[in-house]
Amino acid sequence: MTDQGTRPRRMRREERREQILAAATRAFAKAGGFAPTSLDDVAAESGVTRMILYRHFDSKTALYQAVLERAAVRMHAATTDDGELGDHSVPGMLKWASEDPDGFRLLFHYAAREPDFRDEVDGVREAMVATLLPHMEKAAASKSWASWGANLATTMLIEAIMAWLEAGRPDGDEAVTRILRALDGVYNAVTVH
Repeated sequence: MTDQGTRPRRMRREERREQILAAATRAFAKAGGFAPTSLDDVAAESGVTRMILYRHFDSKTALYQAVLERAAVRMHAATTDDGELGDHSVPGMLKWASEDPDGFRLLFHYAAREPDFRDEVDGVREAMVATLLPHMEKAAASKSWASWGANLATTMLIEAIMAWLEAGRPDGDEAVTRILRALDGVYNAVTVH
């Protein structure tokens, strides 16, 4: 009960689901991924019972998949404008990773090493490569080099941001500049001379 004798407002289903997903992201990242995290860990982090978790998710697997999907959707929203890359893409990804380092780590570190979830993470990575590929094809000496460049740039971007997070997130503006310089190196490597 609140100070005025009224009951606290119950969360709407979507609010509760979002609360659970945010807490589950923290719990899975804190424990090191899917296997070492129990539903009790998620329930404790969420401040709800296991029964409430099961009202929203059929299983721990379904919850983890929803956490990964949420991270991928947020990353896509931060890096694209109407599905297109632009000057905002790298700064947007760095900002998203800074605001949700647990989501970033789950998507690109923990789940990428978990056999049961590797295909989903590979799908996210493949979508990133596919989005970058047309930009590389405009400058590349061949389609093969464009593919190489899009794959390398995607890997470099993910690993550069991971390293930046692990280093304690030093100067975000400088980080964007340094990451863009590294990506320019890939672009220059595929360019027709």
